[in-house]
Amino acid sequence: MAYQQVIGLGVAGNFAGHLEQAGEARDFVAVKVKDAVAPKAIFPFYLPGLSDHFLATYPLSHDTIRYPQGADHLQIEPEVGLLCDIHYDAEHRVTALTPRAFGAYNDCSIRREGARKISEKKNWGADSKGVAASLLPLDHLQPGGRLDGYRIASFLLRDGQLYAYGIDSAVVDYSYFHQTLLDWIIEKMNEQPDEGPAEDIAGYLALCGYPSQALISIGATRYTEFGEHHFLQPGDTSLVVLYPQARFSSEQIVAGLRAGTLVDAEVSILRQQVV
Repeated sequence: MAYQQVIGLGVAGNFAGHLEQAGEARDFVAVKVKDAVAPKAIFPFYLPGLSDHFLATYPLSHDTIRYPQGADHLQIEPEVGLLCDIHYDAEHRVTALTPRAFGAYNDCSIRREGARKISEKKNWGADSKGVAASLLPLDHLQPGGRLDGYRIASFLLRDGQLYAYGIDSAVVDYSYFHQTLLDWIIEKMNEQPDEGPAEDIAGYLALCGYPSQALISIGATRYTEFGEHHFLQPGDTSLVVLYPQARFSSEQIVAGLRAGTLVDAEVSILRQQVV
């Protein structure tokens, strides 16, 4: 499924330790947060319906990462992607987000020194982001919902060898999750100022004609030692997997990926070739 009419947003700093590993914690020193574990900001990665903005280029692919010219620090960012309906009031303020589906997402990012905004590291053109070809239906994002039982894992396939890239993590270990996360995103969509690395999302919603849906990546997990220090190159394959922990062990996921036999209606797999 394509999402050309859906605004693309991401959550920065929603998994303890990720920003520090990515060398980005210093970018948010001056950002005011609600509490010690709160995410730092939301950022746009795709603005539908525009023509004169670098974020107007549709960046999502379910099978390809197009390697950017001049980049040498390109990393997988394994995340949950949430497809949400956006509800507005008469003044076009966001009043609610209704999650409809979820899937494996790769917020593939350039570690670009000197970037003023988070978005400058996120969308360098077509095939610079990843989302699973089909999303899984979501009942709700309240405690006890379907997504609670999932884990996120990611891998790099290079020269026939499979390397764990992100630490296999429970989705419920996000710093903000359930309604706490949705309420925080709504607040940022309405109130986040254009300052520091953050941007005015309410202004972007207006420019895009108040889209009815958002694809929201809710935060990248921590890297393994290998993932922290190894960057993507053409010829690599990036793998992000969301799987129900009640049905699969991490060892079964790895074995299935190595054998090429991991196909299941309850598993979301994003496999992207770097070209």
